[in-house]
Amino acid sequence: MAKKYRADQVGSFLRPAEVKEAHAARANGTLSDERVREIEDAAILRLLDMQRATKIEVLSDGEFRRPGWASGFQAAVDGYVEGTPAVSLNIQVPGGGTVDRASVPGSGSNAFAGFRRVIGGKLVSKRRITAHEAGFLQQHANGQPFKATMPAVSYVVARAYNPEITGRVYPTHMDVLRDAAGIVHGEIAALIGEGVPYIQLDNPHYTDYLEEGLRDRWQAIGIDPRDALKNDIEADNLCLRGHNRANVTLAMHLCRGNAGRGQAATAGFHKTGGYDWVAEQLFSSLEVDTFLLEYDSDRSGSFEPLRYMPKGKIVVLGLVTTKSGELESADDVRRRIDEAAKYVALDDLCLSPQCGFASTEAGNPLTEDQERRKLELVVEVARQVWG
Repeated sequence: MAKKYRADQVGSFLRPAEVKEAHAARANGTLSDERVREIEDAAILRLLDMQRATKIEVLSDGEFRRPGWASGFQAAVDGYVEGTPAVSLNIQVPGGGTVDRASVPGSGSNAFAGFRRVIGGKLVSKRRITAHEAGFLQQHANGQPFKATMPAVSYVVARAYNPEITGRVYPTHMDVLRDAAGIVHGEIAALIGEGVPYIQLDNPHYTDYLEEGLRDRWQAIGIDPRDALKNDIEADNLCLRGHNRANVTLAMHLCRGNAGRGQAATAGFHKTGGYDWVAEQLFSSLEVDTFLLEYDSDRSGSFEPLRYMPKGKIVVLGLVTTKSGELESADDVRRRIDEAAKYVALDDLCLSPQCGFASTEAGNPLTEDQERRKLELVVEVARQVWG
C-alpha cells in the first residue's frame, strides 16, 4: 500500500536570483554547464535545509534545474519540430482578461513543452528525463522521502499536438500517446529501480475538459472530448502499469495552470471548473495511488465529485494557495478538510499547497519567507488533524 504523506507538496519552489542568473548566462554562452550545475547544487542543498526545518514530509529539489516544470520531457526526446499546437492556452488573469503566455518571463518554449514546437516526428528517447535530478536528491535526502516529478503523457501530447503536422507520422491521436507513454514508462521503471520513493506525474490533459469552451476547441479539430478523456487516461495508465509498487508512491497532480506574473498580486492560471465532468471516469480508472487535487479557490468547484473516489485511494487536498503570499487561516483549512471528509474517509486524506510555487522561473508573486510559511501551515494543520 502506498505511503500517506499527510503534509505533502507539489514540488516547485521560487528560484533564487543566482540560479536564474546562471541559467541566463548559460543561454548567453557566458557560463559553463559545470558552473551552472554547481550553482544549482548549492541552491538545492539550501532548499532541502529549509524544507527539513518546516518538517514537510516529502522533499523536492524545487525543479531548480528546469526553466519550466514540463521542459524535461521535450529536452530528453527527439521528434519535435517548429510549429504551433492546435489548441494552446493563454494565461487567464484574476478578475478577467487574458495575457499572451509569451509575454510572461520564463514562460516561453523552454518552459512549456509544445509552446512553439509540436510533435512532427517519431518520438524517440535520447536520454533520461529526470536521472540528473533524482540522483542528486537521493544522495542528499539523508534517508527522507523525496519526489521526482515529470509531466503526464496526456499533457505533453496535448500541448504539442497539431493534426496537420503530427498526423504525418502518427495516424491517430492515440498512436502518439502510446509512443510517449512508452518513454515515460521507461523513466518510471528506472526511477523505481533506483529506489526513488515518490514519483509524481503533473498536469494531465483532463483539466482541459473541465471547461466547455476548451472542450469545444478540441471538438473543432476532430477530437471528441469523451473519447479523448478515455484515451488520455489509458495513455497515463500505460505509464503506470507493470511496475513493482512495493516501495513507491505513484501520484498524479491535476493542475489548472500556474503562471507567474511578476509583481502582480495573484498568479495567473490557464483554466477553471470543478472536477464534475471528468470525476466518475477519471477517479475510477486512473491507476495511481495518490491524487493531488487543487482546491484553493472557487474555480476548483466543490468537493462533491470526490464521491466517485474509490475507497483506499489517497487524496491530497491542495487547500493552501501558492498564487499569493496571503496566509490562510488554519481553522479555515481544517474546516475544509472536514467538508471533504464527507466524501472521502479522513484517513485517506492528506494536505498540500495547491500547486508549485514557481512552475516557471518567473515564479509566483510571493516571497521565499511566505513560501516557507505556507509549508509550515500545511505541517501545522496536518498534525492537528492526523496527529
